[in-house]
Amino acid sequence: MSAAVASVPAPAPKKLEKKPIKFSNLLLGAGLNLFEVTTLGQPLEVIKTTMAANRNDGFTSALRRIWNRGGIFGFYQGLIPWAWIEGSTKGAVLLFVASEAEYHARAAGAGDFVAGITGGIVGGVAQAYATMGFCTCMKTVEITKHKMSAAGQKAPGTWATFMDIYRREGIRGINKGVNAVAIRQMTNWGSRFGLSRLAEQGIRKATGKEEGQKLAAWEKILASALGGGLSAWNQPIEVIRVEMQSKKEDPNRPKKMTVGNTFRYIYQTNGIKGLYRGVTPRIGLSIWQTVCMVAFGDMAKTYVEKLTGDAVTAKH
Repeated sequence: MSAAVASVPAPAPKKLEKKPIKFSNLLLGAGLNLFEVTTLGQPLEVIKTTMAANRNDGFTSALRRIWNRGGIFGFYQGLIPWAWIEGSTKGAVLLFVASEAEYHARAAGAGDFVAGITGGIVGGVAQAYATMGFCTCMKTVEITKHKMSAAGQKAPGTWATFMDIYRREGIRGINKGVNAVAIRQMTNWGSRFGLSRLAEQGIRKATGKEEGQKLAAWEKILASALGGGLSAWNQPIEVIRVEMQSKKEDPNRPKKMTVGNTFRYIYQTNGIKGLYRGVTPRIGLSIWQTVCMVAFGDMAKTYVEKLTGDAVTAKH
C-alpha cells in the first residue's frame, strides 16, 4: 500500500525591500567624514598630493617642502572650505546613489556581492561629478600654488583663486580632472568592497569562524584596513588626477590635458615610479579613514540614535 505524500508548498520568495535613507545616516556620515579629514586626513592628503605633484620628492623632502611652505598650517592647506565641503557632502551623495543602485541591481537578480560592488561603483562616480570634482581641484590648487610665494609675492586668497579660475576657464576649469576623479572613485569603492570581503574570508578561515558569523570589532577594522590599503593599486589614477589639477609651471606639459596624454607625460618624465608617487601616505589615509568609519562609527551610532531618535542603519 503506497503512502500518500502531501505536497509541501514552496516558500514564497522573500520580498525585496528598499531601505529608507534616514537623517541619522546622513548626520553620521557627514560627522565622521569631517572628523577624519580635520584630524589626520588632510595632512595625509597634502603629503600625498605634494609627492604626486613633485615626483622627484621622497617622503622626507615632501615633508620639508610642506613645512617650508607654511609650517604646521602647510599640512592643512585646502581644509577650509574645500575639504570640509567635500567631507560633509560626499557621504550623503554616496549613500543616496549607492543605495538606489544596489536596490536596482538586486531587483535585477544580482547577489549581495555583485549588488554591493555595483552600488559602490555607481555611488563613487556620482560623488565625483556631484561634489568631489571641484573640491579636489581646488584642494590641489591650494596645495600646488607656491610659485608666487616662492617669488616673495603674496598669493591670492582661496575665493580669489576660485573666481580667477572661473573667469578664465569657466566651470570646466573648476572641474578640471573630474574624469580622473570619477575613475579613481569608481575603482576605489569597487576594489575596497571586494578586497575587504576577501580579507574577511581569510580572517574567518584563520580564526575558525563560519560563513556569516559576526566578526569581532578588531577583525572588522583589520579586514577593512587591508581592503583600503590594498586598493591603493590604482595610485596612477590619483597621480594623473593631481597632475591635471596642478598649477605648477612646466612648458613640457600638454596644453589640453586628458587622462591619456597626462599618463604619457608622467610616464615619459618620471617612469613607472612616478605613477606611484604618494602611495605610502595614501595607504595611511585609507587605514585612517577605515578606523574612523568602523571603530569610531560604532560609538557614534549610539550617540546619533540618542540625539535623533532614529535607528542608524548605515554600513561602515
